[in-house]
Amino acid sequence: MAKKLAFERYYRFLGQIKAGRYPNARTFSEAAGISGKQTQRDIDFMRDRLGVPLQYNPARKGYELEDNSYELPPVWFKEEELLALCLSLRLASTLPDRGLKIALHEIIGKFLTFRFMDSPPSLEEIGEKVSVKNIEYYKVDEKVFHSVLGALFQGQPLRISYYTPHKHETTTRIIKPLHLLCYMGSWHLIAFCTLKDDLRDFALSRIRRIEPVTGQSALPATFPSMKDYLRKHFGVMSNSGSVEVCLRFTPEVSDWISEQIWHSGQEVSTDDDGSVCLRFPVADFREVRREILKYGASVEVISPVELREEVMEEIGRMARIYAKDSESKA
Repeated sequence: MAKKLAFERYYRFLGQIKAGRYPNARTFSEAAGISGKQTQRDIDFMRDRLGVPLQYNPARKGYELEDNSYELPPVWFKEEELLALCLSLRLASTLPDRGLKIALHEIIGKFLTFRFMDSPPSLEEIGEKVSVKNIEYYKVDEKVFHSVLGALFQGQPLRISYYTPHKHETTTRIIKPLHLLCYMGSWHLIAFCTLKDDLRDFALSRIRRIEPVTGQSALPATFPSMKDYLRKHFGVMSNSGSVEVCLRFTPEVSDWISEQIWHSGQEVSTDDDGSVCLRFPVADFREVRREILKYGASVEVISPVELREEVMEEIGRMARIYAKDSESKA
């Protein structure tokens, strides 16, 4: 409560300055009903901790602002709100943009001086208590990320040079950014591609060159919403349709699988022997195939037949590699 009253005094002090009254420690202490020492502590705190551009005017015997446009942020956080904000700082470790991370550190640092329980934690303390670790994610050039983010919120088309690894080719495309997605630590841009005349998923790590394009790109009238698009697809794979996948996991890993979310529309059922069946829709087999192979003999593809055959073929190729290795050692 004391901190809230102090913050209200800061607003009142700045209000007097903006009204041209040139308050000083004596006049303001009388108006606020606090001691002159407390008023001076308030002035020092505003100037040194909150960054208020205060300067003393000897001719007027009071304070004024070096920048009259300055305003204290009109916020007063509840405890859980500031906790959420501090948590967001740690989650922001996935941002491949150093400038944005520095700005976020600065603004949260300012908020921590406004209010947080009885003893505000430092940003270093937050770092000791909460952390984020990602593995197997793809590095993104900072300039690419910054350009994509700016174009996304400005509604500006981009010309990109994009590398497709499975085709080993680089193409130049004009795209309209629509949605930025961080999926398992890797950043993807869902955009309308004029080359394909359809939605496409672009991994930011594969963008080789990027530049803004003047003008606007019109979207088809029947364009789906991003929420619907992402909800219907496994991960970030895009396609015109989707099929249901059914996977059976052995009892040894069933508890782990029951804890996981592979898709928002998944269905999980447990058989009498303790095995778990997981059903969910996918629009592309590439990503789900990699996830299946991670579990080795602990998972079996029940359906569709096409996915089952793809996994069998991949297992066959793996078996031939290890068979050659065994022959060479024999």
